Amino acid sequence: MKVVTDLHSHSRYARAVSQQMVLPVISEWAALKGIDIVSTGDWTHPLWFKELQAQLEEAAPGLYGLKGSRVLPRVLPPPDAASGRVSGSLSAQAGLPRVSPASPLFLLSTEVAAIYSQGGKGRRIHMLIFAPSLTAVEKINKELTRRGANLFSDGRPILGMSARDVTQIVFETDERCLVIPAHAWTPWFSLYGSMSGFDSIEECFGDMAQFVYGIETGLSSDPAMNWRVADLDNRAILSFSDAHSPAKLGREATVFELPEVSYEMIRRSIVAGPAPLHPTQTSSLNAAGARVGAPRVSPAPHIVYTIEFYPEEGKYHFTGHRDCNVRQTPEETKELGSTCPVCKRPLTVGVMHRVEELAHNPPITSHLPAQAGQSLITDEHGVRWIKHPNNRPQYVTMVPLLEILSEAIGSLTTSQRVISEYKKLTELVGNEFFVLLQTKSEEIERVSGGKIREALEKVRSGSIVVEPGYDGVFGKVKIWSSDTKSMDGKENKLQEESKEQIGLF
Repeated sequence: MKVVTDLHSHSRYARAVSQQMVLPVISEWAALKGIDIVSTGDWTHPLWFKELQAQLEEAAPGLYGLKGSRVLPRVLPPPDAASGRVSGSLSAQAGLPRVSPASPLFLLSTEVAAIYSQGGKGRRIHMLIFAPSLTAVEKINKELTRRGANLFSDGRPILGMSARDVTQIVFETDERCLVIPAHAWTPWFSLYGSMSGFDSIEECFGDMAQFVYGIETGLSSDPAMNWRVADLDNRAILSFSDAHSPAKLGREATVFELPEVSYEMIRRSIVAGPAPLHPTQTSSLNAAGARVGAPRVSPAPHIVYTIEFYPEEGKYHFTGHRDCNVRQTPEETKELGSTCPVCKRPLTVGVMHRVEELAHNPPITSHLPAQAGQSLITDEHGVRWIKHPNNRPQYVTMVPLLEILSEAIGSLTTSQRVISEYKKLTELVGNEFFVLLQTKSEEIERVSGGKIREALEKVRSGSIVVEPGYDGVFGKVKIWSSDTKSMDGKENKLQEESKEQIGLF
């Protein structure tokens, strides 16, 4: 079974997070997006933990559902050949259900900030912690509190201890937990960050590095960038949304193939890393090489692919200084240096430049058409997939549906016109991921018209324009390069603020 997950998000108890980030609303939006398993976020916060205890119950081993809701596992029906309508179609590439007849499950995930000094330098390392039970969460919280952590301070608490020590506490409490460096390339708050990070996982985690089985890409990098780093050759590459508001859920996601839906199967998928996986049973081959006498078996749990934000749209992709409107490519930074030519202060070194600094492996490809290589393939729906030559999990780069509709309609993502169109598509066609990756163009046009069909086709093919972000400024994606309706900075700021406050229903 293919399972779509978004395992990094926050609750209303975290700073700069929408008050709508509560369990029922998260569940509702996750279903709209097509997410099967979503993060609880912030289980270190005592008040949020009480809400988790009160509102959730174990619905699958190590995974939780809202009390009284119908949840996974599920078996979807095949396409209806007579009518041509597809109620549960799984394509060879995406394998996403059109509709989700069940509420999403929750995985107990939180983010913590380890802020400390090491090697004569201040370090600020953000980490995700996955836990298999509320009991394990309670034990970890008690131990962190005993070590002096103020868990009431924020949904993403600051811990005055090293990343290595936090990891040791987690695994000594419950060895089934996972520790994953969050948004691993963000300059200020991450494992490889140019301002406060390290050059390797071992340098950061010391003797606990062996228990760090994967990293989260973050919005400003994609798997192809991470494939260049030898430190990650044997570790899983994961992508999640880090959502601070319900509409942001699913802007990045990881899809697993699981023989059964459980926390343990997800854990095994991550621990296994990127190595090619084989079925759990084998059988003899006949002279023609066909497998004979083999019962149908489930494959070992593994990551199938990730759904990515355009990394250029991330707010730290390029090096720059926003106060002086200075933005540099890695090539320009190599030539000009990392000092702002306007104010002479240090530039914020971007993710792309930092990847170049740590890269050992040659580049595979880019999702942008001008740099496309043999590892780019296009499926039957016109979606471009990026494949690794050694069979690491592939990925697809997408623009969120609300943003596509916003540009096609010419209105804010929070406007009633855009919201109404989003509701219509997700009600009549399928969840957001199904619309983005698997719906026939003709069906999009039938429901929403030719302009929206054209917009989706351009996004699927990569025929768009991306203006890279830098130094805290989000990049801009334009579906039509000649579009003159783009908003100025003030309007963009208002839009971002309104996104944090408004809900669909």
